[in-house]
Amino acid sequence: MKIVFRYFFRGLRLVLAPVMIVSEKLSTPKPAVERSAEEQAKIDDACKALSLYQFRTCPFCIKVRKEMARLGLNIELRDTQKNPQHRQALMEGGGRVKVPCLRIDHDDRVEWLYESSDINDWLNKQFGP
Repeated sequence: MKIVFRYFFRGLRLVLAPVMIVSEKLSTPKPAVERSAEEQAKIDDACKALSLYQFRTCPFCIKVRKEMARLGLNIELRDTQKNPQHRQALMEGGGRVKVPCLRIDHDDRVEWLYESSDINDWLNKQFGP
């Protein structure tokens, strides 16, 4: 019975993945935050300390990527589904393989922030208008 469920969900993912990717492309907002070139350069510099561990077709990851696009943020995306090194780093650093997860590099420590709503709230507090 376990194998039936496994293949059912695998097939479901194969069917839904392209739909989700196209949907994201069509519904991703343009940057709503207008910034000068200097301000955007400062934001880009601050984003170098951030990495988003994610899956391409995860709906919660899509939610975070849309918010990043709306805020005009250039955050490194790390696909933990296709890259075993990123998956291992997430497990070792964050303690679990759960996406989305925002890695925030502070001067003296690393913070791992899970949950799409918490990530979006943090991004808005840091980079929102």
